Amino acid sequence: MKPAGTLRQLSDFSDLSRGRRLRELLRHGEEPRSVRPSPDGRHLVVLQENRPPPLPPRVVAFQRQGGGGAELERSWQPPQPALAGLVFPQSPAAPGRWALGIVWEHGRTELWRFVPAAGWQLLQTLELCQGARARVVSVCSQASSLVWCEERPPLDAHSDASKCAFRFCVCARALELGEQGVRPGPVRIVLHNCPEYRVLASPQHVFLLPASGAFATASNFLLVWHPEQAKLTIAAPSAGFVRSKALRSGSGSDFRKLLLGSVGLLSALAPLDVHTCAVSSCGALLLVSRKGAVTALEADGTQRHVFDLEAGPLARGDAVELKTYGSTLACVLAGVLYLVDQNSGRVIEKKILSMKEVHFLESPGEEDSIQFLTPTGIYSFGFSNPEDGGRPEPCLVEMVFEEACRYYQRRSLSSSRLTVEKLKKGGAFQAPVALTAILQHSLHQKQKPAGGLQDTYAELLSAISMELQSYLSLELLKTCMVSASESEVESYCEELVEQEVSRVLHSDMDKDNLAYLNSVFTSFPRAAWKATRSCLQLQQNGDGLLVARATPEIWKKVLGGPQQEEVGQNGAVPLFELICASFLKFKPKWLPSFVELTQQYQSISWPYSSKEGLEGRVPLYKRALGVLARKSKHNEVDDELELELLLCSKRPKAVLQALHLLIRLKQWQRVVEVAEKFSKLSPLLNKEIFTTLLAEFAQHRELDPYLDTLWPLCPAELSTSDILTVVLQHLPCSQQDAVPFSSKGNQLTVGLLKPLLQRVMQRPCVQDEMYSDALQSPTFPPPTPPREHKNPPKAVGSDAPQPAGARTSASALVRGDTV
Repeated sequence: MKPAGTLRQLSDFSDLSRGRRLRELLRHGEEPRSVRPSPDGRHLVVLQENRPPPLPPRVVAFQRQGGGGAELERSWQPPQPALAGLVFPQSPAAPGRWALGIVWEHGRTELWRFVPAAGWQLLQTLELCQGARARVVSVCSQASSLVWCEERPPLDAHSDASKCAFRFCVCARALELGEQGVRPGPVRIVLHNCPEYRVLASPQHVFLLPASGAFATASNFLLVWHPEQAKLTIAAPSAGFVRSKALRSGSGSDFRKLLLGSVGLLSALAPLDVHTCAVSSCGALLLVSRKGAVTALEADGTQRHVFDLEAGPLARGDAVELKTYGSTLACVLAGVLYLVDQNSGRVIEKKILSMKEVHFLESPGEEDSIQFLTPTGIYSFGFSNPEDGGRPEPCLVEMVFEEACRYYQRRSLSSSRLTVEKLKKGGAFQAPVALTAILQHSLHQKQKPAGGLQDTYAELLSAISMELQSYLSLELLKTCMVSASESEVESYCEELVEQEVSRVLHSDMDKDNLAYLNSVFTSFPRAAWKATRSCLQLQQNGDGLLVARATPEIWKKVLGGPQQEEVGQNGAVPLFELICASFLKFKPKWLPSFVELTQQYQSISWPYSSKEGLEGRVPLYKRALGVLARKSKHNEVDDELELELLLCSKRPKAVLQALHLLIRLKQWQRVVEVAEKFSKLSPLLNKEIFTTLLAEFAQHRELDPYLDTLWPLCPAELSTSDILTVVLQHLPCSQQDAVPFSSKGNQLTVGLLKPLLQRVMQRPCVQDEMYSDALQSPTFPPPTPPREHKNPPKAVGSDAPQPAGARTSASALVRGDTV
């Protein structure tokens, strides 16, 4: 490992085959469009298109080391179609076997192979395009296949603009690279009637990026083709995963049918902002926006921000070179080399170069360095290594300041951007300074004598000692995993996943943490399932009921999710859905009990008066049903789970939905059991359940054995006329020439309704119950209430007492006597 900042020249072209010629190719005035290294890194292929006249465009291939073997040079005159691209198809069956493909716009493709003893040999000449008017606009190689976007102009020259915009198609052709030659396969159309796309291949996927002049509606998203899974995925950086569609064998997908059902969502998205793009070594698509933001888009639609270029807005002519070396991203812009850790987004090194034209190369045998080609030679730049003294501070300390920048920036009202340098020099924020001092004191005690801490820092150290110990144990566990045997890796992995899941659950559940949990649950499903059970302390008690002992704060993170009006989580699945998917995979019988348990903790986590309450959120049972519906294959167990999830919610609509599902399945015993159990929840639900079953009773005789259980469920407010109205409305349609009494015995008779009608008729009327107390009184009329003797005010101008006759008449009226 070289120390950080070490830039050394590996070659001045003197050791290259035809080194003087290559130096001439790279001199000013003949800048190449691209310099492509071969897959093994031993050859360089230079493409020059903008040569001064009368020099024709050309492709020149050189052997990078050694003088054996001749060079390959192919040139063409302007009447001949221009070059569409250079590809390097490789043979999966024989690693190290590759070919150079030179593809012209009219579809002519030459496949060349380098033989050490004889030089470059032409293996095969192919015709990719079928029609004379077709042309290749973009091409790439995915494993041993060629993938290209082909323009097929319509036959009618006066076609409207919409038809002309969708005159392209995406095709693929498999190649079998043998020792003696190439065996091409048939041409396959992946997508037809589509706008112009730029194709970029990763080891497992092919990204279809809209061209700059693409149709407006198609410039809001991109497509990902999965050859092995035979499906197309629609993804957008602003919305994440949109949808995917399986491709039928032997036929491609129509672009317009692919978008059917998603046009409204896609048209509302922001257009793609792409200045430069490249594919990383791990298969992600690196996108550089015109604002200078570098993001990584995964094949599943998840987008992750990597870092921001300091140059600001990029112009059309600004050249940006991107290449990944393991987890390190190398980026060159305007003569500045950036080395960035893709996992954390931290800038490892920033180096100002003396040349602006840089082309990255492969680094065979030197995985710890970056090699690039310039007009003056080939240079190597060593990766940073803190142990060699390249950086005075450990990476963890730098991460503290970067995290502090993001934290303070989110809470700042100022529009100015906060950087790590400003944070270190400002002195206004003491929290990251204190934390870095503690980390430097605690994490390097074994390597060097620890310096003394301030008294205030010592108090903080005692407060976070448990977190520091947890971090150290986590780093120790990672070290043990690296050196462990295959039998021990699984146990270490489970312990590591449990610590990571616990750490995330005890921190803020932002989008980054949620995306991280998604990757953990996807990569380690069984370990994540065990970690979830451990963190929530899920277990069955003696009665077989599922119980949990997690804190309300953890439940709040588990139950949190997107509101109904929110759009996507950038491809990340909420935590509740992740846990439900784990239940479905490893313990499906526990899922209804878990949903019922989460509903009990809902009121604890979100009080009714809380501003962060569940108003407007999707009910938990519906979210669990959504996870169940996304299963690829359904069986009878899934139908039973759907019933249990509906019933465990105890919501009226869900109970009625479950009741209708049982009726459709003709499980009459369970129908009656559900009706008897849930009719007690509310009078309104009781009325709905009884009316539904009464309608079924009027149509067939399946419920006749359960009438003794069904009739007591009749609500008190239903009268005999209400019952007869429901029955008459749901009687089956009578056939022509029907006899009074059917021989099948499936008709509804008055005798079957008689017990119910008698029960209703014998019930006391509601109005009778209201006046029953008055009617059963022993005396009528009721006794006179006691009086309160008060002296009435005297009349003005009259001191005479009231006549006795008037008092007697009033008393008689109160008593009810006849006056």
